[in-house]
Amino acid sequence: MDGLVADTVLDGAAYGGLTLRTVSVRGDSARYRGQPRRDALLTARFGGGDDALLLVAMASGARAADDAHRAAQDAVCWIAGAVGRSRARLAEDMRAARRGSLKSGLHRLTDRCYGRLRARGEDLGLGDGAYTASVRCLLLPADPECPIRLFFGVGDGGLFRIRAGEWQDLDLDQGTSADGEDAGPFRFRATVAQPGDALTMCSAGLAEPLRGEPALAAHLATRWSAGPPGTAAYLADVQTRVKGYADDRTVVTVWDE
Repeated sequence: MDGLVADTVLDGAAYGGLTLRTVSVRGDSARYRGQPRRDALLTARFGGGDDALLLVAMASGARAADDAHRAAQDAVCWIAGAVGRSRARLAEDMRAARRGSLKSGLHRLTDRCYGRLRARGEDLGLGDGAYTASVRCLLLPADPECPIRLFFGVGDGGLFRIRAGEWQDLDLDQGTSADGEDAGPFRFRATVAQPGDALTMCSAGLAEPLRGEPALAAHLATRWSAGPPGTAAYLADVQTRVKGYADDRTVVTVWDE
């Protein structure tokens, strides 16, 4: 029963001046082949009131790997557990804008997650690097006086912002090497939100068509610049079909009032 994977996961919430929409949907290619969704999604709030931290973690299992969905699910659960245990320190560092401490702490946390993935793969008798996933996380303070938005992760995907109706690609081409060849470069980005911003983090299944098909980017910019849609409308937006792109799509968008 632990191996069951829902076709679609949809979530949404409002925290003060933040409105959150997030979805993970199985791609047309996986549906056609009867394969499970390789992407995993986890949304969690740690703490309460203005001291709370919001985490959205997503992962994409390695393509063509039989255990891809399990590796992705393990990755988001382990990342979330580590963030929860470090919540007080992370919240303090975010309020004080200690970028160096945040980057190094989240780097260590991510390295430990990949170490656990490698160990699990060895326990399952899989080859080196076979049990792995791309991981992307967004960490948000509930405190309305703290406009810091933290992104960190390893692997493919995208980080974008819609500001004044225009897409901005915030992803980094380079990062700090993480432990283990299967992990790839560690990516970290701290941004300061402005009223009217829509910050979007997504797996490669949506990042690639956003970068490759201007019509899709323009369509979603028009839709999401007007403010947060309802959860069903957001799901419909994410499912907008683009010829040649049929992978799983996992995405979160955060609107700031």
